[in-house]
Amino acid sequence: MKYLFIVALILLTSCKLIPEKNKVADAGTSDTNKIESAETFTLTDKTIKFLWRDSSNSIVINKEFCKTISAPEKAVLGYVVTFIGNECWWDGDYTENRSNLKCEILTALDLGYQCSDKHLNFLRHWFKNDSASLNKLEACPTTPNTSTTQDTFDEIILTTKGNRISVFFKANGMNMREEKSWSWSETDYFQLYNDNIKLINIDQSKVKLQHFDISE
Repeated sequence: MKYLFIVALILLTSCKLIPEKNKVADAGTSDTNKIESAETFTLTDKTIKFLWRDSSNSIVINKEFCKTISAPEKAVLGYVVTFIGNECWWDGDYTENRSNLKCEILTALDLGYQCSDKHLNFLRHWFKNDSASLNKLEACPTTPNTSTTQDTFDEIILTTKGNRISVFFKANGMNMREEKSWSWSETDYFQLYNDNIKLINIDQSKVKLQHFDISE
């Protein structure tokens, strides 16, 4: 009789423990789902003129759009403008580590200084499964407006459709020392995969080259 009582007690204790174990497991699954859903975006279809030049040839940024821009759209624009100048100046005195280059578009996107941890870590997070883009970010340039050779934007248009984001832009550049300039247009196509982005195609026009004489 004593033996049967002990067996019954063990069985009752086990029954109480099993639901608690399942409860903990369910809680863990719920937390994971919350994290995943926080990184899942449903984009709104749109075509936005993000940057253009005014009558004095200064760049104008659509700062109203910057107030409502989604994280994936910010990442796509942040990636594209990383490699082309956008009115970048040293914020204060020049430093040997080139850590205080303030660029107009990155500032509007709230991504900090060019090639800063804030800038690059945000892009590395979103392009974490795109090895080619990550490798390109390792060569992040710090080119101020005073540089002899540089590129700059004339226009940027962002289009979102479903989980595809494209960035069309017109750009030009010059080399003052060699007295030559160039211009081209390009569309970069990106695919959003819930919590990461990949650059899937680049459609670039033929580069138009010109020469000029600075002595004239």
